[in-house]
Amino acid sequence: MRKNIKITAAAASVAALALGLSACGTDSDPASKSESGAKADPSKALVVAASPTPHADILNFVKKNLAEKEGLKLEVKEFTDYVLPNTATQSGQVDANFFQHKPYLDDFNAKNKTTIVPVVNVHLEPLGLYSKKLKDIKDIKAGQTVAVPNDTTNGGRALQLLAENGLITLKDGVGTSAKLSDITDKKGLEFKELEAATVPRALNDVDAAVINGNYALEAKLSPAKDSLALEKAEGNPYANFLAVKEGNEKDPRVEKLAKLLNSDEVKKFIDDTYQGSIVASFGAPAKS
Repeated sequence: MRKNIKITAAAASVAALALGLSACGTDSDPASKSESGAKADPSKALVVAASPTPHADILNFVKKNLAEKEGLKLEVKEFTDYVLPNTATQSGQVDANFFQHKPYLDDFNAKNKTTIVPVVNVHLEPLGLYSKKLKDIKDIKAGQTVAVPNDTTNGGRALQLLAENGLITLKDGVGTSAKLSDITDKKGLEFKELEAATVPRALNDVDAAVINGNYALEAKLSPAKDSLALEKAEGNPYANFLAVKEGNEKDPRVEKLAKLLNSDEVKKFIDDTYQGSIVASFGAPAKS
């Protein structure tokens, strides 16, 4: 039976202060040392922080079906926000995390002076526009309210999706860092900024909402079937990846997990389970 450990923000914050680096090993085993000098015991479980869906689901598939054959012990800890997985990885409360894309990580590192780095791309969660009141994107009219994520990267990403579908006009060159103040023509729309995890719960209170793929799935929404508009997968910079604190990339347990996350078995699991709502994005590791 798999064990998922759900952590509340308060409990995780306390634990992060109480726990030191969890990886340990022997001085006589050079292969067990990370590049930063931290020691990692390959026989100990690799603890990975993850969003429940689809990240923890994918990790638990690996744990149940693939990890033992590679001699990897894997423990999955579920977090329901976008902050604690990185702070827990930085502090050493967990060994790695799997929940984010590169633009978000870059912004997080810059703001928090953390040193988290990508290891390997795994999948893409297309951002989508949803509504419980409207059946078609053409039904979105002036005077209606659209909810968007309030964090820097996902907020900008949401505005780009709206602009690509003709609902707003943005300043030239703002890219994924777009803010509400960068909208040059709202076309009569009102906007409500919310924490990404809470946007699905606001669907009944707004006319439409831009929702991250993982949170859409948790809300029983199918990005492939239920969205009014959906990000294109081709050339998308928002692949989600396995990440670690800088210097721990060569931890043999991390390398084993990276290999398994890019396996044919995991690709088949993603394809069969999510039916296009989540797309495998295997390839070269994301660059720091």
